Amino acid sequence: LTDTQYMVCSTIVALSGALSLSSAVNASPLSLVPSFQKSSDDSSNEIDPGKTFAGIERNDALKFEPRGLTRITRHPLILPVVPWGVATSFLAGGRLADFIIFCGLALYAIAGCACQDLRIVREEGSIGTVFETSNADINSQLNAFYAQTSFLPFGALQDGRQSWSSLIKEFPILPFMASIPLAVLIENAFLQSLSRV
Repeated sequence: LTDTQYMVCSTIVALSGALSLSSAVNASPLSLVPSFQKSSDDSSNEIDPGKTFAGIERNDALKFEPRGLTRITRHPLILPVVPWGVATSFLAGGRLADFIIFCGLALYAIAGCACQDLRIVREEGSIGTVFETSNADINSQLNAFYAQTSFLPFGALQDGRQSWSSLIKEFPILPFMASIPLAVLIENAFLQSLSRV
């Protein structure tokens, strides 16, 4: 790779990794990551380990409202694997085996997200953290979420289902910025481990 190509691939890896990592604070109803909010009951000193801790409570219903990263795509955790896989195939050496492995992971991410979408459309069972699509209320909330979001990144923003101003206001900038160096460290450790094989 030339220096420019290396920088482009490294930037793609860092940004893709940061998007995936920052989705932990901006969960989709399709992810296993729970959603949290400031506790609504500050008067109680009791701690329910499954619900509330240190003034923060779990509320997975928040995941049904598109905000932040889910305004970009309904799959903010997994779809960043696509550009990561393509860029990593070059950074790992650009050999045929690298393309097969890492572009294969990218295709696997696309197929996994598409299958997850099909499970919702077909109402085939549980998805995400605790949701059962056989529950009519959950199913209607998921259908509303799907109607407002897109599979393809930026699709709902381009066709007007989501607003750019809301995305800018809600984008988890601090987790994203903190995740960039972490994504770089993970990638470097990963590439170093590959070079030893």
